[in-house]
Amino acid sequence: MAATRLELNLMRLLSRCEALAAERRDPEEWRLEKYVAALEDMLRELKKQSSKPAPELLNEYSRKVDFLKGLLEAEKLSSSTEKALANQFLAPGRTPTTAKERTPATRTVHLQTKARCTGQMRSELLGTVRPVLLHRFKPCDPGCFEGLTSDEKQSAVELDAVLQHHQDMQEKLAEEMLSLARSLKNNTLAAQNVIKQDNQTLSHSLRMADQNFEKLKDESDRLEQHAKKSVNWLLWIMLIVVCFIFISMILFIRIFPKLK
Repeated sequence: MAATRLELNLMRLLSRCEALAAERRDPEEWRLEKYVAALEDMLRELKKQSSKPAPELLNEYSRKVDFLKGLLEAEKLSSSTEKALANQFLAPGRTPTTAKERTPATRTVHLQTKARCTGQMRSELLGTVRPVLLHRFKPCDPGCFEGLTSDEKQSAVELDAVLQHHQDMQEKLAEEMLSLARSLKNNTLAAQNVIKQDNQTLSHSLRMADQNFEKLKDESDRLEQHAKKSVNWLLWIMLIVVCFIFISMILFIRIFPKLK
């Protein structure tokens, strides 16, 4: 079904909002927030129309609008740690908004925002205190917090918790992917064996069918020849019987003349 005018306007404005979200904006930038509010109104109107798009497409629009709204709310948070955690729970769109996009723009924005928040946390921690070596995705040594203020220690602990959480998530995802790979391999091997057995059974059935067809053809030929032979013998027997009866009648008439 062709897209309505409202849907086209929604797609254009959504693409514009995704482009604005991907740029570095000033804190006083107000356009994106107004655009997202307009997107929410247009999406509500689109859901009320009789010729509305498919439910899957509406869900994708809602997902992208909710992502942009959550992104704006995360940017309003004061702590960079809170921003990083809020961005962690955002769900970007699954499909591109326009045909020119190879990957969904909201997914790119999500990755950029996560990297920006991580950089802000590191700059806040390392820019105000003396250089401290933080091993990526590993817990900090308790001795590295010596000489820091309580706020700086709290920021370091929060950063370490976020990095540890990321490490745990990556390890869990790696284990799940490995388990899925093993399961896929086992299923593939089992399906291969089943297909191989089915092919062997099918080949055997085809060979048996060919043999049965040849046998049936031979038997049909033999039956046809036998039928022809039996018809010929029956015809000759009937001719002999008729000739015998005819000769017998003539002899009977000759031997027994008509009574006077």
